Amino acid sequence: MQSSFVTIRHWIVTFSTAALLGCSGGDGGSNASGDSNSVGNNTIKPGITRIEITSVESPTFQGRTFGDVGAYEKLRGKAYGELDPKDPRNTVITDLQFAPRNARGNVEYSMDIYILKPIDLAKGNHKLFMEVNNRGAKLFGALNQSTGGNNPTTSADAGQAFLMNQGYTLAWNGWDPSAPAGGDSLTISLPVARNPDGSSITGPSYEYLVFDNTTTQSAPLSYDAATRDKARAKLTVRDRLNDVAVTVPDTGWEYASDRSIRLLPAGTAFKQSAIYEFTYTAKDPVVAGIGFAATRDFVSFLRNAKTDSTNKANPLAGDIRRVHAFTISQPGRYMNDFIWLGFNQDERGGRVFDGVENWIAAGTGVALNYRFAQSPRTERNRQNHLYPEAPFPFAFNTLTDTLTGRTDGRNARCTQTDTCPKIMNVNSANEYWVKAGSLLHTDTQGNDLADPANVRSYLISGTEHTGTGSPANSPGMCAQPRNTTDPSPALRALFVALDRWVDGVAPPPSAVPRRSDGSAAMIRATAESVNGVGEVPQSELGWPSIPGVTYTGLATIRNLLDFGPRFNQGIIDNYPPLVTGRTYPAFVSKVDPDGNEVAGIRLPPVAAPVATTTGWALRATAFGGPDGCEQFGQIIPFRTTQAERVAAGDPRLSLEERYRDHAGYVQAVTQSVNRLVEQRLLLPADAQRYISAAEASSVLK
Repeated sequence: MQSSFVTIRHWIVTFSTAALLGCSGGDGGSNASGDSNSVGNNTIKPGITRIEITSVESPTFQGRTFGDVGAYEKLRGKAYGELDPKDPRNTVITDLQFAPRNARGNVEYSMDIYILKPIDLAKGNHKLFMEVNNRGAKLFGALNQSTGGNNPTTSADAGQAFLMNQGYTLAWNGWDPSAPAGGDSLTISLPVARNPDGSSITGPSYEYLVFDNTTTQSAPLSYDAATRDKARAKLTVRDRLNDVAVTVPDTGWEYASDRSIRLLPAGTAFKQSAIYEFTYTAKDPVVAGIGFAATRDFVSFLRNAKTDSTNKANPLAGDIRRVHAFTISQPGRYMNDFIWLGFNQDERGGRVFDGVENWIAAGTGVALNYRFAQSPRTERNRQNHLYPEAPFPFAFNTLTDTLTGRTDGRNARCTQTDTCPKIMNVNSANEYWVKAGSLLHTDTQGNDLADPANVRSYLISGTEHTGTGSPANSPGMCAQPRNTTDPSPALRALFVALDRWVDGVAPPPSAVPRRSDGSAAMIRATAESVNGVGEVPQSELGWPSIPGVTYTGLATIRNLLDFGPRFNQGIIDNYPPLVTGRTYPAFVSKVDPDGNEVAGIRLPPVAAPVATTTGWALRATAFGGPDGCEQFGQIIPFRTTQAERVAAGDPRLSLEERYRDHAGYVQAVTQSVNRLVEQRLLLPADAQRYISAAEASSVLK
């Protein structure tokens, strides 16, 4: 038997199969009985087989207490698991049949785990907050009103402790094989798929490479090259997305190693912000889709098991009655696929997550369950259009795709097993502009859909793809200062509403642009749509002509891509894929005369604005402009007086014309937050913070 475990990129860890003994968890959705198993090859069941706590800090947060909940403790370690490759819940995992098996015929993996829990669980709320990490990183800090970080330890790290003050237990596990080691990152070790004779599996791989600096001299590859024969590889370059790519001659590049390339002569840097694309034959794909099963089985273990196979106690045994997932960006796309592929049903038939709050995931996936997967990739309007992030289905409704004839929906599998969670899909304006986000709530012809019973969708108007908003006055590689709007107050209110929804209290209604109410502006196909982009006409959007601000209408358009005949099996034969020229209709929110979005949840920066805030931006010329500035939006302040705006030719009303004086501005903010509180889209404490910030601001003082 062969046993090899690889974390994508540069880290290889080998485990003795004899060491990975274990047991399964119990039924998801209840914790009535629990489960434990004796050690022995004939009695160990698939699932999480061993929990190894390597570090305990009790109390953590320097002994700080959180209301009636008391102090918390921190547990760190590893979880070891096994999958039965014959279980129908696992057969969806690409290449699982080619992974090495242990003496029980199971496939093994291990992952980092991290738990923050009340020392006295009886004082907690018996609910698990499970943040699905982003490329190994914890991003819960903005929601929690804390500094977050990968190893929160001090009292200051806990911040205002939105979650701890409610008594939540918090947990994380590794799932992403590309997550880097070090820095308290959450990693997972997965087996390499091999041919039945033990030889390497090879296949096409594709790298989209952009370096927004002048110093990078080496480009990493996601997998080892099967050969360094340049005749089986190709490197191209173009300055901007819609330029014609030029092939770099063989004399202009070389393999620096099996896992990297560099330009020639040696010491040559890649051109700043140019687009390089590299195709080659790769070898030794990891079975990346195990990352879905790892989360499923870890949550099920925490929720249901009494002990592991060595009789070590589950640290949460008998406590967890409800589990919510929270995600930001990449892990939200992971959760879209997690539900679609049926992983919200555990190996004994129970529900894994009761509620899911996905922030900035759009209707796309994570491209994890493919041979030679590249889970860190994400499509935006200038990057990564040719990866398998967004094949049909996009919506949770079961639909027939008008372009392919396929019928599917992200809810389809969990509906059959009665394991669908309550889902809040919350997106920024950026997802509509750079990820065709409207497909989450339309059919494949762009028509509005009714919400499934378990799904609600929200746009947080005028926001960029962020957890907190960009720092003030920071254009970075963009042409304008980036958007500072913080979405987390709305996310906190929706998280509370999600929990109450599981209790049976209906959530706030969806708030998204819709064609049926006239708030949608369509993305039009253009000659450049073969490159993944279209255009929103300025007149259709309602965008004002603002001095010093370029408007091109650039937006991602969803192409139907042909990845080859085995794509539905998770195997890509055309890489990059063939662009068919057929596209899915999508749209963005129209804007008001200020350029602020009319649809969605309009927080005070939009409802009582001092600037135009957008979910789109363009790059500065030095960084490939006017191509799109990826995940960023922009903030364009209003003039203070009418005279100033008239002199500048700015059509937007000045601050004086809007509010007259400082008190008028504070009143406008107060009115806007009161409406949001009434709609359960803002918590009273956050409403007061907005009012206090308005009072302390310099607006019209």
